[in-house]
Amino acid sequence: MMVASLSSVLRNRPQYSLPITINCSKLPSNSEFTRNPPLTRRKTIFLSTPFLTLLLNFNPGSATPLLSADALELDDEQEESSVVRLFQETSPSVVFIEVLELLNSSNNSKEALLADGSNAKVEGTGSGFLWDKFGHIVTNYHVVAKLATDQYGLQRCKVTVVDAQGTKISTEAKIIGIDPSYDLAVLKFDSQGKELTPALLGTSSNLHVGQNCFAIGNPYGYENTLTTGVVSGLGREIPSPNGQAIRGAIQTDASINAGNSGGPLIDSYGHVIGVNTATFTRKGTGMSSGVNFAIPIDTVLRTIPALIVYGTPYNNRY
Repeated sequence: MMVASLSSVLRNRPQYSLPITINCSKLPSNSEFTRNPPLTRRKTIFLSTPFLTLLLNFNPGSATPLLSADALELDDEQEESSVVRLFQETSPSVVFIEVLELLNSSNNSKEALLADGSNAKVEGTGSGFLWDKFGHIVTNYHVVAKLATDQYGLQRCKVTVVDAQGTKISTEAKIIGIDPSYDLAVLKFDSQGKELTPALLGTSSNLHVGQNCFAIGNPYGYENTLTTGVVSGLGREIPSPNGQAIRGAIQTDASINAGNSGGPLIDSYGHVIGVNTATFTRKGTGMSSGVNFAIPIDTVLRTIPALIVYGTPYNNRY
C-alpha cells in the first residue's frame, strides 16, 4: 500500500486544518519503553496547552491573533468605565421638568408653590438640558404645551437641576420661546448666581447607523436615568404637535419613555446629538417598543437662538 508523501498531504488537507503526523510503523521495545517512557496524560495536556492557546487564538486569513479572554474582559471593563464617566460628566446638564397646576388661584407665592406640593398637582413631567450658563433650558414643546397655552394663569413650571458643585436647585422657570413645528421650547430660570454646567453640543451631520448613543432623562419621574443603545436609523420623519412633519429625525433603540421627552441624546464623546422626542409604544402597555426618535441637534442649533432672542421661530417673524 502506497503512503502519501507529506507534501501531498499538506496540499490536500482541508482549509484551516492543522497537519498531524502519527508514526505507527514501529512500536518501542521493552527496553526502549523503559528508557523513553511515553508521555502521561498529565504531561500531554501540559505540553499541549501552548498549542491549544494558539489554536483558540488563531484567526484564519489574519496575521493578528484574536483577543484572549483576559483581553476581552479588560476591554469590557474599560468600556464600562467609559460609560460611567460619560454619565457622571453629562448628567449635571440634564434638567427635571414638572408642569404644575395651582389648586388655589389666589396663591401666587412661588415659594409656597415649590415648597409645598399640596398647593398644586403635577400635570406632567419631562426632561430638558442646560443650553448655556444663563439658565436657558431646551426641551420639547409638548412637555410644556399646557403652560404655553394657559389662559387662566394656573399653570406653573418647576425645574430641578444641579449646579457645578453638585448642589440641587429647584425653582420656577418661565417659557421664553416655543416652536411647535419642531416640537421645541426654551425655558429660563434664575440660577441664583450659581455656576451651571451647560451641555456640550455636537453635530448630527456625520452620524452613522450602528454608533453608540445614550439617553439621559426622567422617565416616569425617575430622575437622571441612563439608557443605552445605538443609532438605528437616520433621516426619519415624525409628526410635530401642530401636525407638520419633522424631517431628519434620528431613530434609536435607546429606551425613551414618558418623562424622557426633551432630554438629550448623547454620543460616546458626551456631545448632544439630538433631543429625545417620541417613541412607538407597545399596544395596551405604554412601554417603549425600541423604536424611538430624537430631533437632530443641527435642527435645534438653527432654531433655539431665535427662540431665545425673539420668542418665536425665525420664519414666524416675516
